[in-house]
Amino acid sequence: MLRTHTCGDLRLGHAGLTVTLCGWVQRIRNKGSLIWLDLRDRYGVTQLIFEGETATPTLIHQAKELKREYVVKVRGTVRARKDSNPHMRTGAIEIQVQTLEILNTAKTPPFLVEAETDGGEELRMQYRYLDLRRPPLQDNLILRHQVMLQTRAYLNQRQFLEIETPMLIQSTPEGARDFVVPSRMHPGQYYALPQSPQTLKQLLMVAGFDRYYQLARCFRDEDLRADRQLEFSQIDCELSFATQADILTIFEGLVQHIFRNVKNIELPQFAHMTYTRAMELYGTDKPDLRFGMPFVELTHLAQQGGFRMFDDAALVVGICVQGCAGYTRRQLDELTDFVKQRQIGASGLVYVKYNTDGSLKSSVDKFFGQAQLSTWADALQAQPGDLMLILAGEAQATRQALAVLRLKMGDTLNLRNNTQFAPLWVVDFPLLEWDKTTQRYHARHHPFTAPRPEDISSLEERPEAVHAQAYDLVINGVEIGGGSIRICNRAVQERMLRILGFGNEEAEQQFGFLLEALEYGAPPHGGIALGFDRLCSLLGRGESIRSFIAFPKNNAGRDVMLKAPAPISQKQLEELGI
Repeated sequence: MLRTHTCGDLRLGHAGLTVTLCGWVQRIRNKGSLIWLDLRDRYGVTQLIFEGETATPTLIHQAKELKREYVVKVRGTVRARKDSNPHMRTGAIEIQVQTLEILNTAKTPPFLVEAETDGGEELRMQYRYLDLRRPPLQDNLILRHQVMLQTRAYLNQRQFLEIETPMLIQSTPEGARDFVVPSRMHPGQYYALPQSPQTLKQLLMVAGFDRYYQLARCFRDEDLRADRQLEFSQIDCELSFATQADILTIFEGLVQHIFRNVKNIELPQFAHMTYTRAMELYGTDKPDLRFGMPFVELTHLAQQGGFRMFDDAALVVGICVQGCAGYTRRQLDELTDFVKQRQIGASGLVYVKYNTDGSLKSSVDKFFGQAQLSTWADALQAQPGDLMLILAGEAQATRQALAVLRLKMGDTLNLRNNTQFAPLWVVDFPLLEWDKTTQRYHARHHPFTAPRPEDISSLEERPEAVHAQAYDLVINGVEIGGGSIRICNRAVQERMLRILGFGNEEAEQQFGFLLEALEYGAPPHGGIALGFDRLCSLLGRGESIRSFIAFPKNNAGRDVMLKAPAPISQKQLEELGI
């Protein structure tokens, strides 16, 4: 190796040792005959010193020629620093340089390559290889590596086999849009990149491998946001002869193992909540349980009072915000404007202040007296000093709007602490959901999810009443992953596909391989897929999964560094028959 130590290795115990370091020049402080230099590699930063008393004029001249991000090799002696820096791991020592070799020069970077940079996100993505030199991003990718190691360690100990599945597969009509790949050898025909290895891992169960996992790359052509990329990774698992309870236990253990061994965080036992209960209490199937403010329905208490917003509503529902009765009219008007935004869609906001003197003051005093307001306060379990916020309208839209308002209040009151973790299993999802646009049912998870055995008889007559053997893992209001028990019987799978609108010929064309496999002794099986990038972001307390991916796409789905997507040549198009 060109070096004897890294820039994060050396401590006071190495004083007097002659060492060789390599790295990038991060900072230079030139005092003429005395020059300090911070040398950086991925392990840390070490201070170098060039002194006129001990360094030759040639060495001093070389040091003065250095610029930020030059790649250098130095040889020198470790000694104690006079001004120890407690913020650096190597802050107790410095290297008195004896020789310097410039391994490569560097252009001046377009932004500071330091923990706190002056570069905007788009610029840093254009020069991602420079951005990745910064310690925060390096720490994120190191964390990602550690999560990979711990995932494999846990699953390997439990007889799971890591098996790769193909990246070029058949396009499937369910789910998000596929990325398609034209075939040169078969003009007019296309592969698809996998949205997940779902059917392939089921075939591995039919093949008898019993326990499978893969850190799988997946591709979905969908709109981007902070927690979504066109290509992403997931911890993809499947196992045979297991119940839903078995699967939840194993993968609760996996997540606890990762938190414990990567971040030294002990997660509590995961809570369980049905989908129906989550929607009733929080208006979402991924509730953030780090704070309270559960929904309370007030329809039966608030209607027939002459207030049209309530009387015409299918649902009147509210939350109690503790300690906020002192909110000003301006603050309440801002909340009203917030919920009336188009993307939230509430028609208005009703508030009730429970004053510290025990009186109740509301925005609807014209319609409701103290006695009626008191029944609302009792239902919401409000106390003097609390603020009640109430929405009304169509049931589903009103719950969704109140869910957004609840999260806003959680943020405003600093109740969503990113050092706390509240894991939750959401279970008993509806198997199907009705799509008003296409006028047909769609699978809530995917077409291979098994209905609860007691609901199978209702598949055709009352499909909306059928519950799935499906489950999602939610942590701090973020869906980390989900899975289900799978259909392992051809007849049931065919019934499911018919309900989803597949004719016999289409079902055979799309899923014939799986339907046939289910006739060859398919074991009862189920599985789960955990979003690897989201899990890393949660562990690293990041605001976006992009910070935990080496080379991500921007919000427009472009790689501004590689300049992709881009046109291809006419010759390539002709070879592909396009």
